[in-house]
Amino acid sequence: MSLPDRLARLATRMRGGGRWRRLGLAALLGGLATLAMPPVNAVPVLWLAFPGLIWLLDGVERPAAAFWTGLAFAFGHFVLSLYWVGEALLVFPRFWALLPFAVAGLPFLLGLFVGTGTLVWWALVRRFRIGGVARCLLFAVLWTVVEYVRGHAFTGFPWNLMGYVWVGLPGPAQVGSLIGVYGLSLLTVLPASLPAVLADGGRRPWAGPVVGLGLVVLMTIYGVARVPAGEAPLVPGVMLRLVQPNIAQTDKWNADAELDHVRLLLALSRQPQPPGQAPITTLVWPETAVPYLLEDEPELLKAVGQVTPRGGLTLTGSLRLTPAGTPGAQDGTDTYWNSLVVVNDQGQVLGHYDKAHLVPFGEYTPFRRWLPLRAVALVSPGNSILGSGPGPSTLDLPGLPPASPLICYEVIFPGMVTAQEAGTGSGGDQNGNGDATKNRPLPERPRWLLNVTNDAWFGRTAGPHQHLAIATMRAIEEGLPLVRAANTGISAVVDPYGRELGHLALGSRGVLDLPLPQSTPWPTPYARWGDGPLAALLLAVLGVIYFFTLRMYQGRQCP
Repeated sequence: MSLPDRLARLATRMRGGGRWRRLGLAALLGGLATLAMPPVNAVPVLWLAFPGLIWLLDGVERPAAAFWTGLAFAFGHFVLSLYWVGEALLVFPRFWALLPFAVAGLPFLLGLFVGTGTLVWWALVRRFRIGGVARCLLFAVLWTVVEYVRGHAFTGFPWNLMGYVWVGLPGPAQVGSLIGVYGLSLLTVLPASLPAVLADGGRRPWAGPVVGLGLVVLMTIYGVARVPAGEAPLVPGVMLRLVQPNIAQTDKWNADAELDHVRLLLALSRQPQPPGQAPITTLVWPETAVPYLLEDEPELLKAVGQVTPRGGLTLTGSLRLTPAGTPGAQDGTDTYWNSLVVVNDQGQVLGHYDKAHLVPFGEYTPFRRWLPLRAVALVSPGNSILGSGPGPSTLDLPGLPPASPLICYEVIFPGMVTAQEAGTGSGGDQNGNGDATKNRPLPERPRWLLNVTNDAWFGRTAGPHQHLAIATMRAIEEGLPLVRAANTGISAVVDPYGRELGHLALGSRGVLDLPLPQSTPWPTPYARWGDGPLAALLLAVLGVIYFFTLRMYQGRQCP
């Protein structure tokens, strides 16, 4: 018996199962797809997971069944790939009540997007009798649309998009420089779903899967050709020191230990350099590295200035405070800002950047005014709030190329990491605040991405590895090097092609001294046109479906 015949028998058995068997298989297939994500990157499992899902959907007879099958697949996938969110809620007992929502509720909510997509796919396949390769093309299109909606709706959560499976592997990830990670998802799901046609029979059952593998080969060839041989050119006269203090989240805001944390940062910053290394010019500390309001602490600023390289800068995460009743305070209350603060060797603050895209239920409470006070206090106790800044900006720093700062979560949003992409006259930040960029001239292109983060909430889980992979994709998309300083890791410097110059391992303490790579000479197509090429690609695939399937269907309807 040939392989297509065996697969046909398998597909028939999968289509013929009962409701609970079908949902269980869908969840298992979704969990299998998790292995393709960082840090495992077992990409070939997608060639099993997506055909299996399509065969399950082929067997359903009612719209509700199509919806719940897709939701079950997504639930299995996100339960396993986002388990680390539950780890964050175990840090402090007051968060334990939210654990069921994190472990099961969040995957269920994300599954609603996928379930809606599979319902639409099933309805279109049935209505227009789409079969063979065309139904796989349509599946890939709708999966991509669902990911795009998930990345933008309700402030967005574009974590673990299918395009990220290629980060860290040579070749296909470079396609992100053309069409971004959403387009890369399309070109990942499409070939991975094509083996479903092997169970359809026909004279040339292997044609579709072979073409799909050919697409992956072409992506690999493009990626290998795009990355230059040897190391990326370096910015002359710049040597970075990334400081990773590895402070556990349970200790980070312990009032009795805060001074020790500052001393640790200062001591790590003063560590001697290896012989022959170029002198350090810039210190980079992680998100909220300083446990005090740095701008309000003259003695602390003086101490930071003393460890700052002569003529150089220290770039550190720190909270800032705008008291209630003063200009800039939001909602009439004390407003704290999760900021990046720039300090020179004289202990002077040269500037700051305020985080704009806050984490829902982590840094702010949606619908705060309408929720019970006890529910609000569970996430953000007290009367103060965490304010959100105006959005991406470019920092002009003495002795450094212009930088685009991104604090933690902000790096996960494709096409939203530079002020150029934010444009002029936009509607404000993602949390609905006023527009601070309106009528301003378009800033020059930044030359590097600076990501400071605190992943201590997630312990030694897959979360920090996924976060680094996501940040690396931003470097590829934008053609900009990425400098990432994390409290507990993973700190790294990445060149504009996604290649690591070095990193500090998760859960380690130390410093990383590395030069700053130069950006690509010209902006990438994705940096220039954003998701425009993706829209054109989606329309092209829909055109193929129309001309090879829907026109045939319309012809069959003619008398």
